[in-house]
Amino acid sequence: MTYEELIERLDPTVYRNLKQAIELGKWPDGRPVSEQQRSICMEAVIYYENRHDIPENERVGYINRDRKNKRAKGSADVSSPIRILN
Repeated sequence: MTYEELIERLDPTVYRNLKQAIELGKWPDGRPVSEQQRSICMEAVIYYENRHDIPENERVGYINRDRKNKRAKGSADVSSPIRILN
């Protein structure tokens, strides 16, 4: 079985577990994910998302550019420092 065949047959639950392991840095049972495991998981998740037409806004690494652009156009910046007066 090739890597591509394996990913095509990947169960959605396994995909979600791999995605969660990447996000949290640990497996569902609490064991830490090594850097090598994280790299392999990331490759599998990206390949799965591309092969199974997961919407772009639900993919690993998605950045919502619309929100960033709205702030740049003059909306209040929620990350600005708080000024404390005496």
